[in-house]
Amino acid sequence: MTKANEDAIPEGDYKYAWTPTSNVPLDDFLSKYKPSMVENDGTKPWIWVEKGGDTRSFTPADEIAVLEESSKILTEITDQIENIKNDPSIPTRSNKKTGAKSKKEVREELQRDARERFEQIARKYNYLCGKWLMFASTEKIDMIWSSLATSLINGPLADTDAFCAKVATTPRDANPNHLHVICLYFPDVYNKDAVTKAMKILLRNHGFNLSGVKSDMYTLLGIDSKHPSGIPSTIWKNKDLMDDKEIQALKDAFFAELKGGKSSIAQSPDKADPNDKKAMDVSAADKPKTKRKQKDIFASDDDDDDDDDDEHKRRAELMQKKKATAVSKRRIDKDKDSDKDQEKPKRKAARRS
Repeated sequence: MTKANEDAIPEGDYKYAWTPTSNVPLDDFLSKYKPSMVENDGTKPWIWVEKGGDTRSFTPADEIAVLEESSKILTEITDQIENIKNDPSIPTRSNKKTGAKSKKEVREELQRDARERFEQIARKYNYLCGKWLMFASTEKIDMIWSSLATSLINGPLADTDAFCAKVATTPRDANPNHLHVICLYFPDVYNKDAVTKAMKILLRNHGFNLSGVKSDMYTLLGIDSKHPSGIPSTIWKNKDLMDDKEIQALKDAFFAELKGGKSSIAQSPDKADPNDKKAMDVSAADKPKTKRKQKDIFASDDDDDDDDDDEHKRRAELMQKKKATAVSKRRIDKDKDSDKDQEKPKRKAARRS
């Protein structure tokens, strides 16, 4: 595989991946390897959960051909976009009288053409796989990831075309506002009905905030929101699949049920009442966590004790970093309060004088 290995479970004995053939239950795997506690040292950037049903059939040679053909198009479009920017003959604004198109209109036509040509190449080589993108903060990622993974294997998402999911682990230099990316994979992201069906479940049964559907080809090409071509990094935006009212109705139904203490994990969104819009002040990520001490089911006479010790050390270091950040913030806040207290006497003295 080429750069797209980011979209495939690493070969070999990669312990941060769960499949139906794994010798541990999914719940135990999720408890053992939490994205907020697994530090990425360069060897474990993702935690994976696979349902199965991956119908991708392209070969390594196909992937190379996809990369070569689509790269040429991307280079061509990027150069043309740059020329449009610097071409004085193309007006900044369109002119209805002369029929002249604006720079923005000409640019968007080129970008639409590129997207169509990319899809043709994807269908030619059956390189159709892609993913729904979601993001979550470090403090909430463990619960959100566990909810998604469980749904994929034993819940509503198990009845969709989704076959695999992954979540980013924690970088060593992660800041307090770090966001973890979650990807939910489909064999054909150009199948609008399939990605929309999953979208309804992600909204109604999980209350997730969704960031669009991205093709693995775009990942292969390095197309993101900052790419100089300006080509949109996702092939489906939320509004392309559902209108805002329907999206909000599904999320409202989820949160209303959550506030009422009911679980929506096992309920189909097709059976939900889209008019259920009870007021609420809670979110899925704020759902209380049940703490319980579990025996480490991974431990056995054949396990590498040193490996487990290293993992515990990494977890302890991460917790220490979080505590240090919290302490630093409290000190800063305390210093600010102290400065304010010192200013008050000065202001009073100034008024008296």
